[in-house]
Amino acid sequence: MKTIKYISINTVSLLLLSNLAIAAVPPDVAQRLGQDLTPLGAERAGNADGSIPAWTGGLPTNAGTVDSAGFLADPFADEEPLFVITAANAQSYQDKLSGGQLAMFKRYPDSYRIPVYKSHRTAAVPEEIYQSAMQSALNTKLLEGGNGLANFSDSRYYAFPIPDSGVEILWNHITRYRGGNLRRMVLQAAPQTDGSFTPVKLTDEVAFPADMSGTSSAQAANLLLVYKQIINSPPRLAGNVMLVHENIDQISEPRMAWLYNSGQRRVRRAPQVSYDGPAMAADGMRTVDNYDMFNGAPDRYEWKLLGKQEKFIPYNSYKLASPELRYSDIHQKGHINQDFTRYEPHRVWVIEAALKSGQRHIYAKRTMYFDEDTWMIAGVDHHDGRGQLWRVAEGHSLQHYAQKAQYYTAEATYDLVAGRYITLGLSNEENKNLEYGIEASASSYTPAALRASGIR
Repeated sequence: MKTIKYISINTVSLLLLSNLAIAAVPPDVAQRLGQDLTPLGAERAGNADGSIPAWTGGLPTNAGTVDSAGFLADPFADEEPLFVITAANAQSYQDKLSGGQLAMFKRYPDSYRIPVYKSHRTAAVPEEIYQSAMQSALNTKLLEGGNGLANFSDSRYYAFPIPDSGVEILWNHITRYRGGNLRRMVLQAAPQTDGSFTPVKLTDEVAFPADMSGTSSAQAANLLLVYKQIINSPPRLAGNVMLVHENIDQISEPRMAWLYNSGQRRVRRAPQVSYDGPAMAADGMRTVDNYDMFNGAPDRYEWKLLGKQEKFIPYNSYKLASPELRYSDIHQKGHINQDFTRYEPHRVWVIEAALKSGQRHIYAKRTMYFDEDTWMIAGVDHHDGRGQLWRVAEGHSLQHYAQKAQYYTAEATYDLVAGRYITLGLSNEENKNLEYGIEASASSYTPAALRASGIR
C-alpha cells in the first residue's frame, strides 16, 4: 500500500510541474489583460504628456464607409499635421525617430519629410480573438531556441501578449490576427533612381487551417497558415506562383515552399523561399523574409529586447490607401511621396536581432520597432556585414474597421546605398481592395493544385 501511495503522490507532483511549465505567465498576471493592459497586452493608459492617448477600444466598425470595391473612407480626413519633420529640424526630434528615419533625412535632405499627426489608438479585433490572446498567455511556451511554439494551436493568435523576451515579441507579430482568410490584388514596384518603374501586379492569398475545409487534425496541429502569391503582370512573369506552408513548430517541420513556373509548367520545391533568398519579381530589392516586414523562422538571429520607447511611426495610413491616388502619384525618386503618409506618436517595443555566429544572412543586424497595440512591425533598420546601415523599411498600416483587423497598406524598403526602393501592397488602382472571408480548401494549397491549375 505504501508503494502505491508513493507512486500516486509523485504522479500528482509531475502533473503540477507540467502545468507550471505550460503556463507562459501565471493566471494572476494574465488577468492584467483587459485591465491595466489592453486585451492584447499594450499599456491601456496614455503617456505622461498626453501625446499618446489611452486605449478605449479602438475604432468602431462604423467608423467610416466602405465602398463596393472594399476601399475605406478615412475617419481622420479632416485632420492636418501637427508639425512636419524635415532634414532642417530632424535633430530636434531625434529621440522620437528611428536610426533609419534619421538616415533617410541625410540621404534625401531636400525631399524626405515626416508629417506628424494626432495619435489615435485605433486597434481592435473581435472579442473571440481577445479570448484567444488570454489562452495564449496562459498556455503557450517557446520551443528550443525560440524557433517554435508549444500548446499554441488551440489559441491560434498572439502567442505571448505579456512577453518578456525579444523573440516572444517577434512571435506576436507572426501570430497576429489578420482578419481570417483573405485575398488582395496589389502592386509591387521597384523604381529606378529616376523614379520610373515597371508595375508588377500580384494576387496574394492567406488562409488558416481552422478556416479551411479539408484540413486534417494532424495538419491543423502544426500548420500556422498557407500563403499563395500569383504574378498577374507583366506578361513575361505572369502565371508564376509561389506556395508556402508556414508551421508553428519549425524545429520538427520547417517551412515548406514550392514554385510553379508557367513557362516550364513545372512545380518545384523551393528551399530558397526563406531567409535572405531573393523575393519573387523584386529586382533584388528585398529578401524573402522582408515580406510582412519579417516572416519565417527566427533561428539565425539572437533577439535582444531593448525595451519600450515612444516613436513617430506610420499609422492610420488611409490617405496612402485612397483609390483617388494613382501609383505614379505615390512613387517618386528615392522614396514614396511623403505628402500622402501619416505618422503618429506611439509606444513601440524595440528589438535588436544580431546574426548568430556561424549563421549566414545578408543582414547582419536588424533593429525592429513593434507597435504595442497591434504587435505589427512599424519599421526595421537593416545593417550589412560591415555594420553599416543599408536598408530602411517602413510598414504603413491601417485599421480595417469593418472587419476589426489591421493590415499593411504598403511596405516600403529603402536601399540607402543604391538610392532605390521597393514597395509592396498598394491597391489604389485595383478593382478590389483587400477581400476578407474568402472560401479556402486545403486541397487548393498543395503542389498538385499548382500543377493542375496550369496558370500561364
